[in-house]
Amino acid sequence: MFIPREIGQQVLYRSRKYPVISITGPRQSGKTTLAKMLFPDYSYVSLERPDYRQQAEEDPNRFLRTFTKGVILDEVQRAPDLFSYIQVIVDESPRPGQFILTGSQNFLLPEKVSQSLAGRVSLFRLPPFSFLELQSSQFEHEDLDTYLFAGTYPPVYDRGYEPHVWYLDYIQTYIERDVRSLRNVTDLALFQKFLGLCAGRIGQLLNLNGLAGECGISHNTARDWMSVLEASFLVFRLQPYHENFNKRIVKQPKLYFYDTGLLCALLGLQNPSQLAQHYLRGSIFESFIVSELVKARWVAELSGTGSFWRDRHGHEIDYLIETPHGLFPVEIKSGETIRPPMFQGLEYWSKLTGEPLDAGYLIYGGKEKQDRRTGRVVGWAVMSELLQSLRRSDHI
Repeated sequence: MFIPREIGQQVLYRSRKYPVISITGPRQSGKTTLAKMLFPDYSYVSLERPDYRQQAEEDPNRFLRTFTKGVILDEVQRAPDLFSYIQVIVDESPRPGQFILTGSQNFLLPEKVSQSLAGRVSLFRLPPFSFLELQSSQFEHEDLDTYLFAGTYPPVYDRGYEPHVWYLDYIQTYIERDVRSLRNVTDLALFQKFLGLCAGRIGQLLNLNGLAGECGISHNTARDWMSVLEASFLVFRLQPYHENFNKRIVKQPKLYFYDTGLLCALLGLQNPSQLAQHYLRGSIFESFIVSELVKARWVAELSGTGSFWRDRHGHEIDYLIETPHGLFPVEIKSGETIRPPMFQGLEYWSKLTGEPLDAGYLIYGGKEKQDRRTGRVVGWAVMSELLQSLRRSDHI
């Protein structure tokens, strides 16, 4: 079963305007499936295949000019020299929708695109399924822990793989295929340890020195490896918001994973029931909600991942929704029972900024939706309306 992707219509629209479309994202996020569904009459070439890659490298001009009616070039980062030749072709004939480029690594693609295809390409990012995409399908989960454990990667749903086993295989394949090709990663076992340590720091302020020390690597290596994980679309850093506030705020980013199924596998969880009492369950839930808010930004074609706010006294807002109408605070709590302490962050924010107390959101582990004096309460299972409003780049 093909689950429609939210960016599908935008990709089609831009393909009628731009000669080149680029779709990046992690491996197995559905890029190839999406491209083939949107452009069924296009030729398809995977540059993972050695024979195609050899043709592209030996005679790139002839290789590209073979496809006169549109082509999907999959894993295009495998032949980075093609970008310059694509530029020449589209400059000669700027016909819309000639090339659909997909890539599961973000290491070379942005640099090559900015150098060779600036102004000629429309860029899209395709993460694994979003909450809204799964909710619109037959795969919607009733139970929160099952949802967190299963994650959002397509093969878990359309192929019926067991999440724990599939994610462990995914991690190993990622390290063997992608990480091995990087010059700054020479010890794969140590890199896998580093990835596991990142999972244990989910939702925390990122201290690269501490992470490097525990892993037994230098600060510079930890910095480089973190960039590798970000470029692979596995983790992201949520930056602190600091405008219009004093110097007492923290300046370190927080670390999150795009997918909780991958995160659970790295933490050694083997079934959803183990989540109930896990010491990181709250952080895993927070990572799930923050990643959904980030996906909503991408669908709305907003840059970056958003921000959080925290001062040195421990006052914190988990996420700030930035709109043309101002900042809207979001607190994230995994508990299923709504209690007054859950609103403390929103109350402090209101006092600090002078914004109305009911302008913020509390997203929690229950399933109800309420409007309260202290903020709008949104259960995880009924947050569709909030996410849809963010995708429209507006506010409820």
